[in-house]
Amino acid sequence: MSIRGRVWGAAAGAVGLAAAGTAVGVARRNRRIEGRTDLSPDFGSLRSKPVIVVAEDGVPLHVEVDEVTEPEPGSKRRWTRRRAEPQVTVVFAHGYCLNLDCWHFQRAAYRGLVRTVFYDQRSHGRSGRSSHANATIEQLGRDLKQVLDHVVPDGPVVLVGHSMGGMTIIALAELFPELIGDRVVGVGLVSTTAGGLDVGKLLLPMFPARLSGRVTHRAVRTLHRGHLAVDNARRVGAAIARVGTDLFAFGDAVPSGYVDFVDEMLSATPFEVVAEFFPSFSSLDKFDTVEVLSRIPTSIICGTADKLTSIGHSRKLHHRIPGSHLVECEGAGHMVLLERHEQVTAELDQLISAATDRVAGR
Repeated sequence: MSIRGRVWGAAAGAVGLAAAGTAVGVARRNRRIEGRTDLSPDFGSLRSKPVIVVAEDGVPLHVEVDEVTEPEPGSKRRWTRRRAEPQVTVVFAHGYCLNLDCWHFQRAAYRGLVRTVFYDQRSHGRSGRSSHANATIEQLGRDLKQVLDHVVPDGPVVLVGHSMGGMTIIALAELFPELIGDRVVGVGLVSTTAGGLDVGKLLLPMFPARLSGRVTHRAVRTLHRGHLAVDNARRVGAAIARVGTDLFAFGDAVPSGYVDFVDEMLSATPFEVVAEFFPSFSSLDKFDTVEVLSRIPTSIICGTADKLTSIGHSRKLHHRIPGSHLVECEGAGHMVLLERHEQVTAELDQLISAATDRVAGR
């Protein structure tokens, strides 16, 4: 295999982290959700009975719901939620070229304590493949609405999205603003943006800025036509791609298992899917619509060493969403939900508590 082929394989792996997502929260409380399960990184081991939600265009979406469980008799498990408080469902949306397993630490932390929903975005993970025409951020927003309608038909909801999952939530807010403050009572945006993404640098950081955008789009169109060959190149160049994953996904040194886990998710995403969604990122421009999130507790979380959706995007979201709370995770990269999982989950604790208080005070 040529060196050029290996470089393209690595670049294709790196682009799998290209979308944006952040975590948002406003009202601050010193409360934590206790009685948590083991947080050992046995990635991919957390499962519940799948539910298939059919999107409006017929694409089957793989959804898993973790229900609240009662503590066993004699258990020392303590609950911070008062029984009079309403039950909030937290729905997690993952990023570009990942799948629902990326929320491993957050799922382990909340399992049995909070009703949580995890799903694979269209063309990702165990969900069905989208048509090329519907591989858009707007369609992802409509998919999220479909998931809510089917597995959370009533009751308050907190939405948390990473990378492309954050964009999905913003698209939902743009398409269905009436949900914000009514059904949706809190939002968390993790390592994301509402626009202005330099997609050229995401795929071809080795090119000068003035050339990267033009070269990238031409390259993606070309590689889309030969996506099977690209997938083969990515498999052959696995070692190089793994280095690229480490470089672009994380800021500090992390356990090798973290890198392997992310690399496996990226490698499992066909390059045809990478190419189909790619144009949506360059055309994304929704900063003028995010102010609607100021109606509810909103937390924005990002690593200061994020090479894909830099901290500037989260600071701009914070500025555009009055009352939002920004958490900057020093030295962390794009996969902050793994790299700084304790810090991310602590902020989500505050978000869930603030959203619950808001509903209880209605």
